[in-house]
Amino acid sequence: MPETNVGGRDRLARALLAVLLTTVAVGTIGSGTHNIGLLALAGALGLGVNRVTGFCGLHEAFGVDTSTGSP
Repeated sequence: MPETNVGGRDRLARALLAVLLTTVAVGTIGSGTHNIGLLALAGALGLGVNRVTGFCGLHEAFGVDTSTGSP
């Protein structure tokens, strides 16, 4: 497993955004706008995985590490 590069506040923000995007996905898929719902669901899954694993590929690519110094 890759090293952790997503810290406390960053992980919290990702969790909140994942919940928000899941809500958007459920609402839009139920109302018939499937493309927006699927994009929101994909974003929610990606952010959720980042939150759980503590690793972000974009952070790795750009050399960002929010895991140090975060509560």
